[in-house]
Amino acid sequence: MLISSSRSNFFQLTVGSDTPVFCTALAYELGMESSAVQRWELGKAEPLPYKRAKLARVLKISPDQLEALLREGQPSAVALAPVPKPVVFQSLHIADDDETAAVELARRVAASDVGNETLSQLEAIVDELAIAYSMTPPAELVGRIRGYLKYVASLMDARKTLSEHRRLLVIGGWLSLLAATVHIDLQQPGAARAQLRTANSLAKHAEHDEIRAWGYETEAWWLLTDGDYSSALDLSRKAQAFAPVGTSIAIQATAQEGRALARLGQAHETYAAIERVGKLVAPLKVPDRPEHHYRYDPNKSVAYMATTLAWVGDPAAEGFAREILTRLAPSDDAGKWPRRVASANLDLALALIVNDRMDEACDATQLAISSGRVVPSNYWRAAEVVEAVEQRQLPEGRDLREAYEDLRRS
Repeated sequence: MLISSSRSNFFQLTVGSDTPVFCTALAYELGMESSAVQRWELGKAEPLPYKRAKLARVLKISPDQLEALLREGQPSAVALAPVPKPVVFQSLHIADDDETAAVELARRVAASDVGNETLSQLEAIVDELAIAYSMTPPAELVGRIRGYLKYVASLMDARKTLSEHRRLLVIGGWLSLLAATVHIDLQQPGAARAQLRTANSLAKHAEHDEIRAWGYETEAWWLLTDGDYSSALDLSRKAQAFAPVGTSIAIQATAQEGRALARLGQAHETYAAIERVGKLVAPLKVPDRPEHHYRYDPNKSVAYMATTLAWVGDPAAEGFAREILTRLAPSDDAGKWPRRVASANLDLALALIVNDRMDEACDATQLAISSGRVVPSNYWRAAEVVEAVEQRQLPEGRDLREAYEDLRRS
């Protein structure tokens, strides 16, 4: 065997016709991939300093000899001893080489710099962030999500098993989806679109239809708040097509369809969607953490009824909105659902306008605005009440407009 260096400080390993075999053996002894040794052999790289001591031992030359070869400007050659046992490659047959390749493949599949503990912690963090969403101002939450997304991105280049790679894709998908939702709340369309695309891409690679369905539902809600009701309807139905049977997203996407239909003024279809939601919710039990954004809480269907009926102009919305306020206000649960309480007050205000009870509608809207829990993506709901009051030229309209403008400025 010969090792020769060149002016470019790269070197080649040669053993006659068995060079690839020698590279595989040397890589095995050094505990590294054979492709790295092959790059040395092709003159495309040279061993890093921390590998050289072990390389010299394996080749049975001194470190000084190895360094001298690397420093030489003219080609030279030094006789080297065979690679130590237990691997004797000079006399291997093709079958033996195939066996070695299989062992190497198994080693690489099992090798990981990520690990189950890291992934389990990240999965728990995803749940914590999804729970925090219901009670944390979006401007506070977005920084935390961004930090974990950067960490997940750094792990994408780490060595890991195929199973670990898929788990990391799923974690990244959920984080990107939640980030998109927060950016929508903050009315940051560029960031929201980018995160939705990332979530969808990761979900495709992981073959995770639930995340894909949530992505379409999230975009449907976004377009709904932006006034594009027809596109919101299409996306909510697309979400249902991807949603696994019996999952939270299957219910939520159906509910989103009903909201879009209500905004389009299609009352008959809206009531049909409401009925479908009721059937899907009926067998559900309250989850351990009902405030989790991606776990459907059966109690949420009451808030859904209030919103949808208010948008379709049904006075019955008042009863559902008051039920939500009664359920949450007297208990500690109100602390878990500040946004739901604020939304219920806005739903109540819309229902009271339908019933021509404008004074009470103004009071309910003031409560929602003063709570500080109406996120930017929901300002338009408060604006609807303000505009309805102003159209009636009521004296309360001025105070309500001032409160609304203060909300927007904040």
